[in-house]
Amino acid sequence: MSKEKPLILITNDDGYQAKGIKELTEAMKGLGEIIVFAPDSHQSGMSSAITTSFPIRARQYHQEEGLTSYMCSGTPVDCVKLALNMFVNRKPDLVVSGVNHGSNAGISVLYSGTVAAAIEGCVFDIPSIAFSLCDFTPDADFTTTKVVARKLAQKVLKEGLPKGVCLNVNVPVGEVKGIRMTTQTQGKWVNEYQRSKDGIDREIFWMTGNFENWETENEKNDEWALANGYAAVVPVKIDMTAYDLIRELKEWEL
Repeated sequence: MSKEKPLILITNDDGYQAKGIKELTEAMKGLGEIIVFAPDSHQSGMSSAITTSFPIRARQYHQEEGLTSYMCSGTPVDCVKLALNMFVNRKPDLVVSGVNHGSNAGISVLYSGTVAAAIEGCVFDIPSIAFSLCDFTPDADFTTTKVVARKLAQKVLKEGLPKGVCLNVNVPVGEVKGIRMTTQTQGKWVNEYQRSKDGIDREIFWMTGNFENWETENEKNDEWALANGYAAVVPVKIDMTAYDLIRELKEWEL
């Protein structure tokens, strides 16, 4: 690989065959050398899970000038870790994850394998971005998302990001009015399971639910931006320390 060009590592949580990662790869072409290292199966909702109890497998499935692609039996975070430890010959200049089929706004950031992969890039001190489109369909239209992804990737490659910070980017369906820097919407998922029966009348539970938004009037959060036609960008920190509480909790010390 040429050291004169930026090196971009691409992964996702929908699997290497998903349309989203293929479109993201197309969006990154021309910005540098590309390594795709993605799960060999669907890994949504894995957050920062890693594989510890059995070996991980990885193999190359495609190569062309400026692009080498691998599939991996592990989680999205496994993909980033394994790629960085064993498969790249220099530190990437950028990690991009996605494009996820479905929103990762609000509290979903905690569960998302897409965002976790970007956070893992951040752990390795690599500028990292997670991209999601608010459309769960397998054949979603990523045309506008690709434009947003390329613009933000170019900006981050040029400007960098603060140490310990990555970006969680969500794009609405349809026309995009612009890009907004936002906060994570406060809220939670409710009615998360549906009771049912299997074929032999045993009780089972399907994950479902809806997001309960606690900040419907806050124009600074990601859910508001998406509902009003803007791509929402939330800076995410890997340091989860609640610094504002340390002084108050000092009295608990023994």
